[in-house]
Amino acid sequence: MTIFRRIACAVSGGVDSSVSAYLLKTRGYEVIGVYMRNWDIQDEDTCTADKDAEDAAYVCKKLDIPFKQVNFVKDYWNSVFTNFVEDYEAGLTPNPDILCNKNIKFDSFFSYAMKHLNADAIATGHYANTSFGQHLELYDKSEKVHLLRGIDAVKDQTFFLSQVAQEPLARTMFPIGRLRKSDVKKIASQTDFEHLFIKPKPGDVIDIETGKIVQTHNGIHLWTIGQKFTIAGQNHSRYIVEKNPNTNTIYVAPGRHHPSLYHNQIITDKPHWIHSKPFEKGQRLLCWFCFQHRNPLVSCTVTETSDNKLHVLLETPLRALTPGQFAVFYSGDICFGSAKILSTGPSLYNLQRLDLTLE
Repeated sequence: MTIFRRIACAVSGGVDSSVSAYLLKTRGYEVIGVYMRNWDIQDEDTCTADKDAEDAAYVCKKLDIPFKQVNFVKDYWNSVFTNFVEDYEAGLTPNPDILCNKNIKFDSFFSYAMKHLNADAIATGHYANTSFGQHLELYDKSEKVHLLRGIDAVKDQTFFLSQVAQEPLARTMFPIGRLRKSDVKKIASQTDFEHLFIKPKPGDVIDIETGKIVQTHNGIHLWTIGQKFTIAGQNHSRYIVEKNPNTNTIYVAPGRHHPSLYHNQIITDKPHWIHSKPFEKGQRLLCWFCFQHRNPLVSCTVTETSDNKLHVLLETPLRALTPGQFAVFYSGDICFGSAKILSTGPSLYNLQRLDLTLE
């Protein structure tokens, strides 16, 4: 059985990572606290990064463990922020947290820990678990690892870990994965542990029902699908149902639950499967779907397209499915992985109009 002794624990200065480091230390591990600086703040007027680093250093000092700072600004800029800006300019709504976990915490940080700290494993303060156990007690290098949901359904963070690769995940401990947030806060109390540069581009705002321009906007990157949009001089609000980056146009509809906000089909980019592809080519995958962290899971049918992308059919239409976000797939506690949403199928509003036309 592989024994993991030296653990590089990501510390951010927050409660979750601090308690994670504390729990590892109390179990007798040789813990090294690592604070990641992912953003160049020299030109920022206000920023909490320095205070976060001070808090992380305080925690490590209190726990009597080594404290390291590592600079991943270049990595973050190249693999997260650049993609973030490109997606916004393309009219998408990206999720930088998913990209940061994939490219920074579970790539750059993992490599740093293995190569420079001679660590046996890494640890983070995520509410998640793996099939290798909370402390890798079931680790088997001949097997692949599954990402499992945390027991706290409200705080579960597997959504944000759905693009993580096998190698780092197999050697990651989630010390608080089997705790609830209330438990973590209690432990923190007992131990005294008490974030664009996109140029504005104005465009038209068009009512989807009338086809008329109702207002202008300062940039589609400032708005997202489903967001409330107030029209000057009008009492009732509209909601954003579509963004067209080619014409720089935003389309709105009256009512928070207007049928144009609901879709039951999406096309995604090529998926990332954490453990292994959960279905054979030509087959359908019946599983559960989520595209926002706190939303309930919805039953879906997944099929692979000829270009290895995914077509997802939802049993229940969902509000504000947003290109650029990630579709995350589950079966029970297992998170299969995720794929970036590229487009949505026809909205309920368009389907209703089509039915009327056919009649």
